[in-house]
Amino acid sequence: MAPPRVAVTARLPGGAVERLRSAHEVRAREVDAPATRDELLALVRGSDAVVTLLADRVDGELLDAAGAQLRVVANVAVGYDNVDLPACADRGVTVTNTPGVLTDATADLAFALVLMVTRRLAEAEREVRTGVPWQWTMSHLLGTSVQGRTMGIVGPGAIGLATARRARAFGMSVLLSGRSAPDPAVVAELGARVVDLPALLAESDVVSLHVPLTGATRHLVAAEELRAMKRTAYVVNTSRGPVLDEQALVEALEAGEIAGAGLDVYEDEPRVHPGLLTRDDVVLLPHVGSATVETRSAMADLAVDNVLAVLGGGAPLTPVGS
Repeated sequence: MAPPRVAVTARLPGGAVERLRSAHEVRAREVDAPATRDELLALVRGSDAVVTLLADRVDGELLDAAGAQLRVVANVAVGYDNVDLPACADRGVTVTNTPGVLTDATADLAFALVLMVTRRLAEAEREVRTGVPWQWTMSHLLGTSVQGRTMGIVGPGAIGLATARRARAFGMSVLLSGRSAPDPAVVAELGARVVDLPALLAESDVVSLHVPLTGATRHLVAAEELRAMKRTAYVVNTSRGPVLDEQALVEALEAGEIAGAGLDVYEDEPRVHPGLLTRDDVVLLPHVGSATVETRSAMADLAVDNVLAVLGGGAPLTPVGS
């Protein structure tokens, strides 16, 4: 009997793909750039398992191209908004993701954005790189301290709570708001208050977004929510781009309704709203929340572990429910 076939849609760090090759036939794209649609459909044909990235749209067309023998789609991400879960369920295909292993890296990045935008660090770094002489003065590039301020965490899951712990370490108080109530013990540990979203927006000096992208969270923060924030407040998004309405954000910044923003994700990646590109009150990063060697390798390993478990007849380690 021929060994199971596994398609890997892009280069993965570490030795994850070699572990697959030890037991299965592997077709792997050894490039970083996302596959075109035609490349993707050709790659998955006849596969028993597919290892995908967020840029890969997993829908009925792809599942049918793979064939009836497809058993598992292992998404190398904690989010899975690129995967049509009902289509997978209809075909009996297991979907897995990579939660947990990227929590600290993403929380680090979220709080880095907080410091960058409140202390004007990106603006300051750009100034030095111009080569134009600068002079230390008492008023040069004054930012805002976070000590004694309030961090609002929208979506108190693992990453949101890890970000809250970093905020506490910097002397901030914490508000939590989300669909599910966090563990009371964790709330007590953080000295946090659980509030509804309107209260969080009204009281926070920094609003940090950590919700998955669903129909309910698309444009969760839009024009009305931005107007409800303090004029001195900042919004940070490391979750998914469409959670924050970029057009509304541009208009809020232009109107002075909020003080600034730190973004690692965008509505139409890699495109960024042109109204954000020239603003010094916005920090823009290219979706690098989990971008450490250790974290990306762990994500790849977990995805491969899920594939090996399912193709070996066992239960997936981190299945996604439909």
